Amino acid sequence: MSQQQDRRRPSGSGTALSEAYDTALLDLDGVVYAGGEAIAHAVESLAGARAGGMRLAYVTNNALRTPDAVAEHLTELGVPAEPADVITSAQAVARLAAGRLPAGSRVLAIGGEGLRVALRERGLVPVESADDGPVAVVQGYGGPDMVWGRFAEASYAIRRGLPWFASNTDLTIPGARGIAPGNGAAVEVVRIATGAEPQVAGKPLPPMHRETVLRTGAKRPIVVGDRLDTDIEGAFNGGVDSLLVLTGVTDGAQLLAAPPQHRPTYVDRDLRGLLTGQPEVTPAGAAYRCGGWTAAVRGEELVVEGEGEALDGLRALCAAAWTFAGPGVCGLDAAKALAGLGL
Repeated sequence: MSQQQDRRRPSGSGTALSEAYDTALLDLDGVVYAGGEAIAHAVESLAGARAGGMRLAYVTNNALRTPDAVAEHLTELGVPAEPADVITSAQAVARLAAGRLPAGSRVLAIGGEGLRVALRERGLVPVESADDGPVAVVQGYGGPDMVWGRFAEASYAIRRGLPWFASNTDLTIPGARGIAPGNGAAVEVVRIATGAEPQVAGKPLPPMHRETVLRTGAKRPIVVGDRLDTDIEGAFNGGVDSLLVLTGVTDGAQLLAAPPQHRPTYVDRDLRGLLTGQPEVTPAGAAYRCGGWTAAVRGEELVVEGEGEALDGLRALCAAAWTFAGPGVCGLDAAKALAGLGL
């Protein structure tokens, strides 16, 4: 099993990631912005990466807005972007559905304008009711004001035997006030009502990766995200490297407990990690060392000792935890170690 398949510790890089990779495939919510506002250090870090020749592509499971709207928002935040730089799960699910339906098919669209635009781009005709003659149901995130009756409309159509496609199944979405229900929660509502299972396009599944590669032409991409179960697993499934930033939903405890498909290549606090090399994590007897920190397994606990940059301590802890867990999940207590790092 390769390092990519069964990662035992974060990797190091002697050069800045923006130089080692030609394209950054960046998640948006929790990475570039949260609740519509830019995350600290995002704007200047992306500007620096772009100035160094790295292509920036914004890859989001959020199907609510159109690429035009996302690009406009990014530009307003100080991150110049064109619609072609934005890849959404709405585009991925539209391609997935179009590949399985006759050209010009009517489909019941449960979601926002981003979903409708993507469906039209692929030659499908979005309709509003199960009684409008759709041949399939396509569901994407409709925002916090989605009317409950839309889920009922989807349920009526699916119970009539229509195939069901979903942009993504993220249960949560980060916002300015905290973590809110995502499209996955809405998909669960329809699943409970129908007993059906959707065909899913978004991260971490292959249709989203295919859509991204088709639209960016990336040769040496790196996935940058905040979620282990979408961004990092999507990179794993696509066989590409990944950078986890700790500005979104993933915390230190979740990272240490990650199974192989959720272990990122690199870990950093925020997007400044694109502009730097990454420190090596090296074996030190039965322990692992990164920077001024050494981490090991003692009894039923993960422990870390030393001083310096706390993130180096977390990287060392990852090596100890992932090596102990091997192809499984590390269930060791890491609370004291993380508290000692202030993480």
